Amino acid sequence: MSTGLTDRSDIASRDTKPASPSMTHARRILLGVSAAALLAGSIAFGVDARAPDPLFSTQSAAAAQAVTSQTAVPGFSDLAAVVKPAVVSVRVKARGDGTANVGMNGENPFEGTPFEKFFKDNQAQGGRGGRTAPRAQPLIQGQGSGFFVSADGYIVTNNHVVKNAVEVDVVTDAGTTYKAKVVGTDPKTDLALLKVDGKSDFAFVKLAGDKPRIGEWVVAMGNPFGLGGTVTAGIVSAEGRDIGSGPYDDFIQIDAPVNRGNSGGPTFNLKGEVIGVNTAIYSPSGGSVGIAFAIPASTVRSVVPQLQQQGFVSRGWLGVAIQPVTKGLADALGLDKAEGALVSEPQAGTPAAKAGLKSGDVIVSVNGDGVADARDLAKRIAAAGAGKNVSLGIVRDGQHRDLSVTLAQLEEKRPQKVAANDKADQSLTKLGIAVMPSAAVEGAGSKGLAIVEVEPDGAAAEAGLEPGDVILKAGPKSIANADDLKTALAQAKDSGRSQALLLVRRQAAERYVAVPVATG
Repeated sequence: MSTGLTDRSDIASRDTKPASPSMTHARRILLGVSAAALLAGSIAFGVDARAPDPLFSTQSAAAAQAVTSQTAVPGFSDLAAVVKPAVVSVRVKARGDGTANVGMNGENPFEGTPFEKFFKDNQAQGGRGGRTAPRAQPLIQGQGSGFFVSADGYIVTNNHVVKNAVEVDVVTDAGTTYKAKVVGTDPKTDLALLKVDGKSDFAFVKLAGDKPRIGEWVVAMGNPFGLGGTVTAGIVSAEGRDIGSGPYDDFIQIDAPVNRGNSGGPTFNLKGEVIGVNTAIYSPSGGSVGIAFAIPASTVRSVVPQLQQQGFVSRGWLGVAIQPVTKGLADALGLDKAEGALVSEPQAGTPAAKAGLKSGDVIVSVNGDGVADARDLAKRIAAAGAGKNVSLGIVRDGQHRDLSVTLAQLEEKRPQKVAANDKADQSLTKLGIAVMPSAAVEGAGSKGLAIVEVEPDGAAAEAGLEPGDVILKAGPKSIANADDLKTALAQAKDSGRSQALLLVRRQAAERYVAVPVATG
């Protein structure tokens, strides 16, 4: 009967025949003679075995020795023994439309969370999680992991583990089961806070104060596939990962084996401090392939107190659509560096509009601290909180200035789709687009130039333009037809720029796009 497991020793030997005892003995003798001969030869030819290789200096040899001593595989037994009592299994009964982590029955455990697309990708590639199953029962069983962060029973886990939960139990490493209540959730970071009552001496762990280093040893704990408390080890592979789940992406990537059911469990450094909360994996197969993502301890540290106090997270809201400043956009804007966040659409009546922010401004600092990119700005504004006053450093028309803005509470809007018909101007061939005045395209509005066709391998597609986009401006000039666009591109070229700046509306949002100045 096949077990699905592979014996590595079999792989190593399947193409060779076993040696007889006599042959093995002879080989050992020959190997011993060869080693002795080599040593004797080095003496006979006057080679000092202790002398460093001229290509390997004394300094680099010392560095290599230091690195070797630092990267020796440590033992994790003592660490596991100390922190394991604080790690729990989380068992959930959720409403039928819930999204709890439900094992391997084909349901999407991440539906409605920032990680839904990873499960969908797995379905498309035929992974084991790709089976679909009808939800016949009013309640579904789910399971995940968590960990105590206080002696009085507060537990951190993932939002997607307890979403829509009607009953939550936690099981300790000792096998004791406690009823838990959901204190608060934050879908945007996929964090949740639970509370167990009745004791004040639970074993708990602390969040790390320092960021982990790339290559640092870490230990992940949790409840994979419902098997119970499990310990795996690996290293920090990367930090600051943006996996496209939202504006606050800042994940730690680790290669310690993490699987379904590990969600919400902690990842520790060798000091026994929590550096992150296991949240998602990238997996074509449905199991661990060595790419797992954890929410950093710094995010947990900022979110958990708000969940404890009010059950939700209050985030600052600027009321403006922003995008990264690429090299092409920096060139089109006349900036020296591709840094900051480009304002593409300040919404009417929002803090951004009241402060005087305009389309085309580049936000380069918040309270005097430089802004690396749009994602960095989003995190800073959110962390500042609603009602807070912040100072924004901006670049407008090449000039630096400061604006003061009072942040509001975050609001969201749903985009609307734009339709197009098939009568188009084909003259912008080098850009690879066909366009029409928006007024002639159903759903495109009355202003601008609607893109109704984009060549997949063209310059416009490479710049990110799509059918249904509406070009509103090229540089400072409004665009009404194809000739307006070609003229604006030619003027940008005459001014010595290789890129032109287009203001584009996609669905309900506006953004800037840099395109090559070639026209026909």
